[in-house]
Amino acid sequence: MTELLQYEFMRRALIAAVLVGLVTPIIGTFLVQRRLALLGDGIGHIALTGVALGLLTSTSPVLTAAVVATAGAIVMELVRVRTRTSGDVALALLFYGGIAGGVLLIGMTPGASNATLTSYLFGSVSTVGEQDIWIVGVLAVGVIAVLAVFGRELFVLCQDEEVARAHGLPVRFLSILLAVTAALTVVIAMRVVGVLMVSALMIVPVAAAQQLSRSFRVTMGLAILIGLLSSLGGLTTAFYSDLSPGATIVLLALAFFCLAVLVGGVLRRLTKRRPPAPLHPVAEGPADTMPQTDRGRVTP
Repeated sequence: MTELLQYEFMRRALIAAVLVGLVTPIIGTFLVQRRLALLGDGIGHIALTGVALGLLTSTSPVLTAAVVATAGAIVMELVRVRTRTSGDVALALLFYGGIAGGVLLIGMTPGASNATLTSYLFGSVSTVGEQDIWIVGVLAVGVIAVLAVFGRELFVLCQDEEVARAHGLPVRFLSILLAVTAALTVVIAMRVVGVLMVSALMIVPVAAAQQLSRSFRVTMGLAILIGLLSSLGGLTTAFYSDLSPGATIVLLALAFFCLAVLVGGVLRRLTKRRPPAPLHPVAEGPADTMPQTDRGRVTP
């Protein structure tokens, strides 16, 4: 591990891996709950256009990707709400338009090559600069702050949109906020795992955590743990084995998913075999007597 920290580019890569492993499962938990598991793929393709725009204008590709991905997420949500286009069709429009725009702008960029495009498609931790770390760090803080403020409202929205509307929540605003937060999360992770595999790190840790728990909070906590272990473990393995970091991180997350399926199956079998607890006799009383409870209190 000390050998790993001797290289400056690996120190930056480890910081980026921690941010990616922390943030992506958080937003991924909300996306899985709302059945938008493929949203990260669509935004990742539109972020590629932002990367190409940054290279063409000689500005920060990460910053332009954040702007373009945010705009694309907003447009996708508005298209889904204001037109007759369904969610999957709107997502497909992001897929096709994003990848086409990115390839077109990359071809117009002087000095750009296939290697430049590949580093963003599949990730390249060796090219993560200090400016990228600062931008990713600010975006990560912003994502966590949004979820800390609007976490309860987003939870209700992801559970049932009609229930959220009945409770008077601003459904359209929250939907756009969730899409924008997902877009920023894609930009945070694309330098480590690439835009083509960023959605895997948002979804796979959550899917693994769901095999072990049905609680939303516990699932999120387990997903964060799996995301951090996958990011740091995959990056370390790639360094010592000379492998692609993005692919190694995703494959390690999939290995955690397979392990979670086995452990979850064993736990469910043990739970089914456990004998039910004996019922305690209820003391007899007047027919109109009701148990006393605290109003508005939710038991865990």
